[in-house]
Amino acid sequence: MTEFFHDCTTNERKREIEELLNNFAQQIGAWRFCLYFLSSTRNDYVMMYSLTVFENLINKMWLGVPSQDKMEIRSCLPKLLLAHHKTLPYFIRNKLCKVIVDIGRQDWPMFYHDFFTNILQLIQSPVTTPLGLIMLKTTSEELACPREDLSVARKEELRKLLLDQVQTVLGLLTGILETVWDKHSVTAATPPPSPTSGESGDLLSNLLQSPSSAKLLNQPIPILDAESEYVCSLALECLAHLFSWIPLSASITPSLLTTIFHFARFGCDIRARKMASVNGSSQNCVLGQERGRLGVLAMSCINELMSKNCVPMEFEEYLLRMFQQTFYLLQKITKDNNAHTVKSRLEELDESYIEKFTDFLRLFVSVHLRRIESYSQFPVVEFLTLLFKYTFHQPTHEGYFSCLDIWTLFLDYLTSKIKSRLGDKEAVLNRYEDALVLLLTEVLNRIQFRYNQAQLEELDDETLDDDQTEWQRYLRQSLEVVAKVMELLPTHAFSTLFPVLQDNLEVYLGLQQFIVTSGSGHRLNITAENDCRRLHCSLRDLSSLLQAVGRLAEYFIGDVFAARFSDALTVVERLVKVTLYGSQIKLYNIETAVPSVLKPDLIDVHAQSLAALQAYSHWLAQYCSEAHRQNSQQFVTLVSTTMDAVTPLISTKVQDKLLLSACHLLVSLATTVRPVFLISIPAVQKVFNRITDASAQRLVDKAQVLVCRALSNILLLPWPNLPENEQQWPVRSISHASLISALSQDYRNLKPSAVAPQRKLPLDDSKVIIHQTLSVLEDIVENISGESTKSRQICYQSLQESVQVSLALFPAFIHQSDVTDEMLSFFLTLFRGLRVQMGVPFTEQIIQTFLNMFTREQLAESILHEGSTGCRVVEKFLKILQVVVQEPGQVFKPFLPSIIALCMEQVYPIIAERPSPDVKAELFELLFRTLHHNWRYFFKSTVLASVQRGISEEQMENESQFSAIMQAFGQSFLQPDIHLFKQNLFYLETLNTKQKLYHKKIFRTTMLFQFVNVLLQVLVHKSHDLLQEEIGIAIYNMASVDFDGFFAAFLPEFLTSCDGVDANQKNVLGRNFKMDRDLPSFTQNVHRLVNDLRYYRLCNDSLPPGTVKL
Repeated sequence: MTEFFHDCTTNERKREIEELLNNFAQQIGAWRFCLYFLSSTRNDYVMMYSLTVFENLINKMWLGVPSQDKMEIRSCLPKLLLAHHKTLPYFIRNKLCKVIVDIGRQDWPMFYHDFFTNILQLIQSPVTTPLGLIMLKTTSEELACPREDLSVARKEELRKLLLDQVQTVLGLLTGILETVWDKHSVTAATPPPSPTSGESGDLLSNLLQSPSSAKLLNQPIPILDAESEYVCSLALECLAHLFSWIPLSASITPSLLTTIFHFARFGCDIRARKMASVNGSSQNCVLGQERGRLGVLAMSCINELMSKNCVPMEFEEYLLRMFQQTFYLLQKITKDNNAHTVKSRLEELDESYIEKFTDFLRLFVSVHLRRIESYSQFPVVEFLTLLFKYTFHQPTHEGYFSCLDIWTLFLDYLTSKIKSRLGDKEAVLNRYEDALVLLLTEVLNRIQFRYNQAQLEELDDETLDDDQTEWQRYLRQSLEVVAKVMELLPTHAFSTLFPVLQDNLEVYLGLQQFIVTSGSGHRLNITAENDCRRLHCSLRDLSSLLQAVGRLAEYFIGDVFAARFSDALTVVERLVKVTLYGSQIKLYNIETAVPSVLKPDLIDVHAQSLAALQAYSHWLAQYCSEAHRQNSQQFVTLVSTTMDAVTPLISTKVQDKLLLSACHLLVSLATTVRPVFLISIPAVQKVFNRITDASAQRLVDKAQVLVCRALSNILLLPWPNLPENEQQWPVRSISHASLISALSQDYRNLKPSAVAPQRKLPLDDSKVIIHQTLSVLEDIVENISGESTKSRQICYQSLQESVQVSLALFPAFIHQSDVTDEMLSFFLTLFRGLRVQMGVPFTEQIIQTFLNMFTREQLAESILHEGSTGCRVVEKFLKILQVVVQEPGQVFKPFLPSIIALCMEQVYPIIAERPSPDVKAELFELLFRTLHHNWRYFFKSTVLASVQRGISEEQMENESQFSAIMQAFGQSFLQPDIHLFKQNLFYLETLNTKQKLYHKKIFRTTMLFQFVNVLLQVLVHKSHDLLQEEIGIAIYNMASVDFDGFFAAFLPEFLTSCDGVDANQKNVLGRNFKMDRDLPSFTQNVHRLVNDLRYYRLCNDSLPPGTVKL
């Protein structure tokens, strides 16, 4: 063993040793040697190995061990434990305990009747209490929810046996904790009041007063010696595990709960820690931490009870008592008038204790608030005050986030309460108004450098985690709370937020007076370090507040548009003013004293003001339709001023962040607002000219795509509130054609011959042209796909030539998978959005071209040799075919045979055996859509025929193709990829729901039980355990087509074919599978069969060779 773990041992040698050890462990009498090793050695490695041999023997081979040997092992191992438990290293001692518990799991109570009584005796004798508690916790872990394979009957029996012991065990644990407490307690304790004395109403109104046991809870916390500390921590760990599985009931007595709360105080008792540090000895310091740990363990017990949703009537009062005692602790933690001391007190507490406490509050709000809040006596507002103090004095950001989550839960609870009982809205809001306004103000202060600079500067705004930086997450979570308060109290929230925004805007708009002209341009004449710092803070705050104002846009539209019109108008006018100001004085290009800080700040504010304005585009759209009735000049001014602010930013000289914000705003104006006069605004004309001018420098890809989308939408989208004859389609159609013509000029000049392989240079150039043009055109088509027929018609007319060029170019690029990928993306978008406009003949031509190009060799080259791009190309091709097979009507039906042939004869053989999931998901989706949308291609059902025959057995056509597809689905269930498995199971179930797949004669007679068999095997092999439930339901749906056949023929046959189990066991398995025909019982029987089959195989593997089975 020492050689095996030695650094110098080679891997070769390690493998040799491992083989020797494994062979030794498999021998029948090996345990005797191990027993000798255990009692004679002090080498940890040897002891650990010996215990593993025992573990293997008990869990895998126990059935085959002679009963004499079993008795010997059952008596020797506990003796060994008793003799050495004080001297063994803790990990060896714990492993030995587990091995003994494993025996109990197999043999108690039949053959090992004193297993549990021994544990209880160990706990009751002071010398062995710790050992007894370790045994008890291990028993709870291993027997209540056993991990190893046991038969279902045995699992149920163990649980029942343990439940019978719960009362005794809880009594013992209560006794241990109370004894330790009383023994070390400074004053004599008075017994806790009996639970019947207080009425629950009483208890409720006093929930935040000191509990009746307050006198007890106020006693100084006793100082425990290390031994008692250890015993208590073990007892609390046992309780936490027991609470995780026992039901709430009267066995959990008030005195037990009170005792747990005594220990919960260890977490929030700072004096003990102070003393420890004053006395200065490291011993005491460790003690201080240990005591904190007792608090954490006690809170874990409380949270286990709190997390149970189902509370029996008799337990409600206990629950109230728990709340009362926890709130008492919360008051202790947050008690102080001086904010600084609350925060420093929270900083002194153990971090995991704070975490547990926050968990408690979360559980209280999410699980129990509904139950409690309806009592009129519950002092909700006082509770919120405590939560408020606790939230805003959290020492860490994570702690603060967790508390914000609790507020979000609370606000959601209020919102849903109001939605479900509209009458009470005023009453609810009056009760909480003050608390919510306070919350709002404080959350807003927390995101501002003005009030919270020290903390905000610690947040990281560089590294991305889940697509956002720490600072963005902080801001986002805070703004969600602001938005939820706004939903409940719109006027309050607005009047709180707007003045704060105003203040920061004043600073920003006042920067103009500090701008001076210098040699190279404009400079901001603010240089003093202090002023720069203040400006930096103010700009950061302005940026956050602009995001807040944008987040609230949704609360000004819809039914409340008129009522909140003036507030919204004030906001939008301010935003338009700010964006124009930024664009006119070109703050993004200005020189500053601290360029690395102030320049990004100025750019960010400008970008955020555009984004905030974009958030109000739905409001502008509603205003547009109102203004249309009254012809309001005010609206026209708002839009044209916005365009004046946007246009100067659409330039290559502007930073990407700002450029993209401007582009997005432009798209929203064109798409969401759609004012009639947009096209005639000079600023918009300017953008048109810039984009269609071939000599102008091209914007970055993303911006170019957005601007072209906006311009195309201005010309294509119907204007709201105008009749068809006033839409000016002819003029707009000509403009759109010339726009597309200008954008695609270089592309349309490409010739297939120009791509010949010998001309290396133009190839790269043509690739760039293809990429730039197709990305723009594809985006334009995608954005028009859901619009009116007229818009799509015009779009296709403009694009027609480019589409034909694409089809001509396609064969020339078939070996350049990156280009093919972009072309197929474009065609896929065309098929999805404009297939009607393209017309049948041309569409047929495209499909035929593709089918000819993707030969078996080409598919193999793409899938096998070109890596992910090649696979993507094939996937897009299959996606295009998915659109084709879904098309209703007869147009594309002639393609079905060649599409199915392509799938089954060309693509499927290439990918069937590959482990990689590439292409498979798309292929099976195509097969599913082919079946789903073309059912009559396989099953011709004529009404007449079924009437004449009186039965609905359809004629079957294309049977061999149908069988091949089903075969492929069956194969896919034998592969390890769980996503494909889930998807394909879903497809079969859908075909059954919609088209009664499982009922069809061909499926029922030739495939049904093959599928059931495969699914059962998958369950037995535990290869796709995450899908247990879905597989169980699918088996039920298949079996229910022919229950008689399932019970009479399939099940016996399945059992007969099972290897690794004997005839008697097969009979038991068959008998245990009840003839239930309802879903819950049937799936339960399936899981029982699978579990017990695995268990029997395990038992049989463990029998020594040559055992005679009776």
